Amino acid sequence: MSTDLKLEAVVVPVADADRSKEFYSGLGWRLDADFAFDNGFRVVQFTPPGSPASVQFGTKITSAEPGTAQGLYLVVTDVEAARSELLAQGAKLSEVFHPAAPGAQFEAGDTSGRVTGPADERSSYGSFATFSDPDGNTWLLQEVTKRLPGRVDDATYTSVDDLEAALRRAAAAHGEHEARTGQADENWPTWYATYMLAERTGAELPQ
Repeated sequence: MSTDLKLEAVVVPVADADRSKEFYSGLGWRLDADFAFDNGFRVVQFTPPGSPASVQFGTKITSAEPGTAQGLYLVVTDVEAARSELLAQGAKLSEVFHPAAPGAQFEAGDTSGRVTGPADERSSYGSFATFSDPDGNTWLLQEVTKRLPGRVDDATYTSVDDLEAALRRAAAAHGEHEARTGQADENWPTWYATYMLAERTGAELPQ
């Protein structure tokens, strides 16, 4: 038996807490806390939509230089849709891309290793877009549709968009299943459920 160690908050170093608060609020992230103390310590916490983990910044909260948090992951089920939403909220994002070489997604100052457009066949974990906060801390949108085995234990969906996207992928896969079998599948709800659970947990997909 092991004790659960749940990563719930990551500190992002910023130079101006009020400026950062305005930026992350503008993205539509939930403001959880803004506590200031007499000794100058201040902690501000935001949670991205659908995320189990939060980010914190403020004053006297870290010795790291502002802007040194790089490649912070924001996992999405549709990177192009997520990019469009963030653009509408005022963020400045790169085009959707996939790395031509391993690690190219992290080379913020050198984009020569990036290929414009999503990964071939929209392979899970392969498509990205990036943006930065006012201090230069970088965020990395990564499209994940099918998890690696053992990554998660259940098929929790955190938003209507997340669930809708999973249902659409299951519907498309089920259409291919019916084409292969040459007959309508009256037990499609079970097939959908099996597919969606397998996709989310990294198990073998039904055919």
